Amino acid sequence: MFHLSPETFASKTAHYASLADQARHLIAGEPDLIANAANFSALVFHSLPQLNWAGFYLFDGTELVVGPFQGKPACIRIPIGSGVCGTAARTRRTQVVQDVNQFDGHIPCDSASQSEIVVPLTRADGSLLGVWDVDSPVTGRFDEDDRAGMEAICRVFMEHLG
Repeated sequence: MFHLSPETFASKTAHYASLADQARHLIAGEPDLIANAANFSALVFHSLPQLNWAGFYLFDGTELVVGPFQGKPACIRIPIGSGVCGTAARTRRTQVVQDVNQFDGHIPCDSASQSEIVVPLTRADGSLLGVWDVDSPVTGRFDEDDRAGMEAICRVFMEHLG
């Protein structure tokens, strides 16, 4: 059984290092993408403060389709290039949005969301698996430490897929 214990960390870097280690152990030995994505979403959502949504949008060959997540019901389909998620998928670059109301083309799935970070998920061959999307009800919630940390935990997730 996996046990998520509340901890206090000296820095975001230390917190994300702990999350990466926990994610590695949580998904070790489980080959199912959906099961791992569901547990990964729960781990992050319940470990980081000030989040209102954390989850996956998976690329179906045409567009992004909502996958496992924690939070309120979400937009089901997002075209590549649309909104923060679609932009991350198109550019293959992490998007850190301090204020979603200032992001041209933002798709408001939850009106409570004020800031967002989206990490593109690419396989070893360069093909797109989807994106990892995290929202906060706090403007300016995400910074460069979050970018580095989210990218690190997403690498753990993607390395497990092989």
